[in-house]
Amino acid sequence: MGIELDHLIYATPDLDATVAALRASGVPLSPGGPHVGMGTRNFLGGLGAGAYLEVVGPDPGQDEPGAPRPFGIDSLAGPRLVTWAARTTDLDAAIADAAGAGHDAGTPGEMARERPDGVLLRWRLAFPPDNAGGVLPFLIDWGSSAHPSGSAAKGAALESFALAHPDPDRVAEVLRALGSDVPVERGPAGVTAVLGLPDGGRLELGE
Repeated sequence: MGIELDHLIYATPDLDATVAALRASGVPLSPGGPHVGMGTRNFLGGLGAGAYLEVVGPDPGQDEPGAPRPFGIDSLAGPRLVTWAARTTDLDAAIADAAGAGHDAGTPGEMARERPDGVLLRWRLAFPPDNAGGVLPFLIDWGSSAHPSGSAAKGAALESFALAHPDPDRVAEVLRALGSDVPVERGPAGVTAVLGLPDGGRLELGE
């Protein structure tokens, strides 16, 4: 059993402005839906091969959440690629594999959101207490639910996906334990991606 890239998290303190800027750059995006109680909502763009881009930010239509919004959204000065989600078909086994490599992948939890067309999506996930600056993914298991890439706007493609960390060997060890062979370069912790756009252009996402 292994994991694979499920989606990239592009977090922003101003969702409408960021979506407008991405669309102006040529990235097709469609509304995803609100995360009720978390104070966030998202837009999605398909990247091919079952992966997608999630652009997530505050939802002004919700009351202020009782806890900080996920992905450090409340403290962001601008949009950035903050981390990635790794898809697994057996969340509990993936968590156990991570523990075997000395990595705490987090405690399983359940979430749900309703798509604009009324379809309810449900999934299980686990956030690691330490994600190495966003380089180590959170794990997600969609079970029998429809996968968001199926309804996300089409047209973009993921040309490259790169990870960097000051201790790349340790991060790579954890990824291998999870069943991932994504390479990790030495450098400041971060995630970068290059998208191929429908008009033939390219867009790099990162800090």
